[in-house]
Amino acid sequence: MIAAGEALLKRASVLVDEAMRARLDDRLWPGAPSRLMDAMRYSLFAGGKRFRPALVIGGCEAAGGNAEAALPAACAVEMIHTYSLIHDDLPAMDNDDLRRGRSTLHRAFDEATAILAGDTLLTIAFDALADCGNLDMVRELARAAGPTGMAGGQVLDIEAENSPPDLNGLIRLHRMKTGALIRVSVRMGALAGGASPETLTALTRYGEALGLAFQITDDILDVTGDPEKMGKAAGRDAARQKTTYPSLLGLEESRRRAEQSARDAVDALAGLNGDAADALRSLAWYVVRRDA
Repeated sequence: MIAAGEALLKRASVLVDEAMRARLDDRLWPGAPSRLMDAMRYSLFAGGKRFRPALVIGGCEAAGGNAEAALPAACAVEMIHTYSLIHDDLPAMDNDDLRRGRSTLHRAFDEATAILAGDTLLTIAFDALADCGNLDMVRELARAAGPTGMAGGQVLDIEAENSPPDLNGLIRLHRMKTGALIRVSVRMGALAGGASPETLTALTRYGEALGLAFQITDDILDVTGDPEKMGKAAGRDAARQKTTYPSLLGLEESRRRAEQSARDAVDALAGLNGDAADALRSLAWYVVRRDA
């Protein structure tokens, strides 16, 4: 059931890694400090699954486009995701030592370099996205990463440490912090592929449901996951007394909700046919059945 989704992830990883290496070629940035470039590469090529770029490519292909048209947006969303992880790991935020099985960027380099590497990845993400020539995509990504999206969600997450949210508050937090970037990944792919309004609506609903499934599963893995497979410590949420789906609902109800969200994502694509739509359906089940 999940093989097609895993195949999409592998294909996206190869395509996007090649494209991002080209975008960080020193010849494109003459005079840029080598330490800054090395720091960006350290985090960007640390072995991520390329889940969000896969959604961009999958959304484009499901809309009838080709992967090449989606590559600038796929690079952009991965650069923004990576910048967010660099900043999340900082002492002022989560103060983590490990990310993807090796030292976090501020530990491997230093805190100031990590901040600047994150800032630069955010900046050059929009340089990459400009190649799509679509202002709607630029605006959508900016809003998904900004005050009503990922950055705003991170603020809510920090505030939640002192004022724990109820279930509705937790859902709002995660729709912004995690879900917004997942949703926009699918939408940018759809726009790159020239999606019809009906297809764009279906893929948007898919992205919204998938984002919720992804975050609930992340919360579950923080309780049940193997640190070696995840490349980071488990039990961090409980140690920080963070409100999560398992802490509010228990593990079994959290698993049920994750499965239901994956099912909602699959159902959203009921009107779409073909291998690309099947790969997105498969990816929804992969999200809730992964172990890292």
